[in-house]
Amino acid sequence: MVDLAAVEKNYRLAVELAPGTRTVAVVKADGYGHGAAEVAGALAARADAFGVASLEEALALRRAGIAKPILLMAGFFAADELDELAHQRLDTVVHCREQLEMLLAARLDGPLRVWLKMDSGMHRLGLAPESFGDAYRCLRAAPQVSEIVLMSHFGCADETDNEFTVRQNDRFRRWTREIEEPTSLANSAAVLAWPDCHGDWIRPGIMLYGISPLDRPTDAVARLEPAMELVSEIVAVRELRAGEAIGYGGRYVCQRSTLVGVVAAGYGDGYPRHAPDGTPVLVNGRRARLAGRVSMDLITVDLEGLGDVAVGDPVELWGKSLSAREIANACGTIAYELFTGVTSRVPRAYRR
Repeated sequence: MVDLAAVEKNYRLAVELAPGTRTVAVVKADGYGHGAAEVAGALAARADAFGVASLEEALALRRAGIAKPILLMAGFFAADELDELAHQRLDTVVHCREQLEMLLAARLDGPLRVWLKMDSGMHRLGLAPESFGDAYRCLRAAPQVSEIVLMSHFGCADETDNEFTVRQNDRFRRWTREIEEPTSLANSAAVLAWPDCHGDWIRPGIMLYGISPLDRPTDAVARLEPAMELVSEIVAVRELRAGEAIGYGGRYVCQRSTLVGVVAAGYGDGYPRHAPDGTPVLVNGRRARLAGRVSMDLITVDLEGLGDVAVGDPVELWGKSLSAREIANACGTIAYELFTGVTSRVPRAYRR
């Protein structure tokens, strides 16, 4: 279940935290597993633009009727994509000399809005600060370009005591201070924790889906509402004796007489196979603990202290009452991976 009203609420929080900015709502990776078309549809009246990872993702949104600007956040990958970008009125990032040269050599039906990306210290994508001004001047003079947004990306904004974000922001500002164009730096973490780094365009992603990327709670984080609920039900209840093992490899051995619930969910649905014993789940709204290795279609949970549990009783794997972040922490991963890992065999339902 995906609660689109929660997505809308989280979007409004992002706008409230960064007043006066414009917003790219990031819906790459199928809306972080929530459904890109559905999320974009819910935000279409509010968001200024949407962010995706590739041309294919952008075209899927256009087919779904999304008419707002769409930004390819990694830019185009080949010169033959540029005609389609112009035809579909898509924005593109330019982050390297090769993209710049392909764009300047193209003959397009209409100009593109370009988001020129600087590597301010993350060292993943972006032009070196020393070459940024020259690249900007080339684009500004190019008939293939309509508007330009100057952008960068923070590598450590989720670490609220790490001054590297300030250094990145200062470096970006220093090398762009003589260029009068709108700027974009802030991802979700920066929106939530670094108000001096917001720029003119913010790019909220994971916070739209109700999860904080920050390393500590804040008042703003407390206002986020999870949008995804991954739910299933009990399909069998077993009573095992002390000394009996559960599941593949017999990883979990009962230390006492144990009531075990079998839940219809597994790594074939996107539940993490490496989840350890003790990972929490909710059965009838009460906490139970994973007991035994996750298999493709099933997990097993210790039902101690839960009273009567029967086949058909509801199970929440993560959602509004059990944070995906808590599950991710238990599994040594992040909520982003949980969300994007939910497979196509899990039915999606939406409410507003």
